Amino acid sequence: MDGGVRPPKLNGRISPVNRLGRSISPPVLEAAEEIVNRAVEHAEQLLVDPAIAATLLEDAAAAVSRALRSEIVPQTQRVRDLPCYLFRAFIRRVNRVKRQQLIAEAALVSHFTAAPRSTNPTVEIEVHILIDELLARCDSKTRDMFYRRIHGFSWKQIGASYGMSAHAAESSFGKAIRRLAKRLGSKMTDKLADED
Repeated sequence: MDGGVRPPKLNGRISPVNRLGRSISPPVLEAAEEIVNRAVEHAEQLLVDPAIAATLLEDAAAAVSRALRSEIVPQTQRVRDLPCYLFRAFIRRVNRVKRQQLIAEAALVSHFTAAPRSTNPTVEIEVHILIDELLARCDSKTRDMFYRRIHGFSWKQIGASYGMSAHAAESSFGKAIRRLAKRLGSKMTDKLADED
């Protein structure tokens, strides 16, 4: 026994469409269901959540399906071992996510070691409360973009997750913040007029 009781093998079912709505071809879907247990176990060894691993496998399967449909892989070099090819695509995605996690953790540690300790923690708590209250007035897309941005994601990465360019993602976020400021500004103006 190497660590206690392990749950039984997963009932590996992969959705025929990934989270972005991209379809997965039947042969690639079959290969994904064949390797799902191995993929999740590999991700768990790297301390990646199994749900995230399943999503990454679906994304990799959709990308492989697109590559095979669009003939990026020439006919002379057809994929001989589709499950292995798909697993390598999955590993690249897991490694990218793990690298982003490590960078975020390192940035957080360096921030806390470099930042002077506040003698009054209420200021920091009030700022967090204010940000949470402002984000509660935004739509879920704007909140998600904000959290990704403060965790070190580039606009290019954020835009890719929403299927848009980096400029479009930044512009969409800016417009949402301006709409929020306008709404809050008009409420503040109304309150000041009522006090007079």
